[in-house]
Amino acid sequence: MKSLSVITLLFIILFTGCSQKEPIKLETLNGISKAKVKKIDFKDIDGFYEDDLSLAFEVFKKDCIRAKRYDLFKGICAKAENFSNPAQFFSENFTPYELHNENGTNNGLITGYYEPLLQGSRIKNDKYKYPIYKTPKDMYKIDLSAAYPELKKYNRLRGKIVNGKIVAYDDREQLNKRDDLEPIVYVDDKIDLFFLQIQGSGKVALDTGETINVGYANQNGHKYFAIGRALLKEGVLKKTGASLQGIKKYLKQNPHRVEEILNKNRSYIFFVENKKSATGALGTELTAGRNLAVDRKYIPLGMPVFINTKSSVSKEKIDRLMVAADVGGAIKGQIRADFFFGNGSDAELQAGGMKSPGKLTILVPNE
Repeated sequence: MKSLSVITLLFIILFTGCSQKEPIKLETLNGISKAKVKKIDFKDIDGFYEDDLSLAFEVFKKDCIRAKRYDLFKGICAKAENFSNPAQFFSENFTPYELHNENGTNNGLITGYYEPLLQGSRIKNDKYKYPIYKTPKDMYKIDLSAAYPELKKYNRLRGKIVNGKIVAYDDREQLNKRDDLEPIVYVDDKIDLFFLQIQGSGKVALDTGETINVGYANQNGHKYFAIGRALLKEGVLKKTGASLQGIKKYLKQNPHRVEEILNKNRSYIFFVENKKSATGALGTELTAGRNLAVDRKYIPLGMPVFINTKSSVSKEKIDRLMVAADVGGAIKGQIRADFFFGNGSDAELQAGGMKSPGKLTILVPNE
């Protein structure tokens, strides 16, 4: 009898233990996100009610200026104008969904970006000789999806006409050899220009005393390649030194390799001069610490997103409600975001070193 009781007890313990490990119930939000998601409560979002929701609410309303053109946000943007209590607004009008990877995990990668300041001139000379180009007039966007729907995913195709045929548009190395494109201004450092293209927007302090804004206008159709990854593979950079600052330092110390390394990234960004400061793909000015660049297949632009991560530089926790307002060539995947740090030297330091695991929760409007 005693042995039977032990066996029975073990059976009960095992049975109870197994019953507590229920599989996570994931779903897909068709028409909103291609990611696997788990519906949760606001109380389950770490740090939600401790955040500055008043600031988050103001950023959401600011971004609604453009987000309301999308059906998903039309009603909720109108409703936001009638609320004065931010916590009540979000908790009553949204449902939180935690993003998961294909394997069911909820951890992703959070990096950072910022608005750089370059030195430049409207006139090319020995000091200012590296052009920030406008979109070339000979570049065409190739869209055959109307005739071939299966090609819809190739929406970044860019080409030019050569001898009556459409060929792939020039890559970085080819563009740097051309002198027939129209520049906005010229800057004094090719490495800074390269990282301006990575960031997608920035400021240029001109030799006249004027400071202008330049923003993303177009891209040459070639896939983005992370040069830091190549330097890591070579072994010339250690993992801890593969930050923006580490890459810049290596390039400055090895000027004979600059062209070779930069040309590994065949992608090239063209710019437009803006009246506004850093502007994201949503079309609104970015707010430091409150806007994210995302992969819009998984997070629609205009979507409130709660982020749980930490700064790679200061090691401080970041539990914050933000708004998806931008995209990026390197920002691909279900749980993937680029945190906008703003401008200035501290923003560059924070963004350049940011590479942390993180969790993302999207707030989906209830109607």
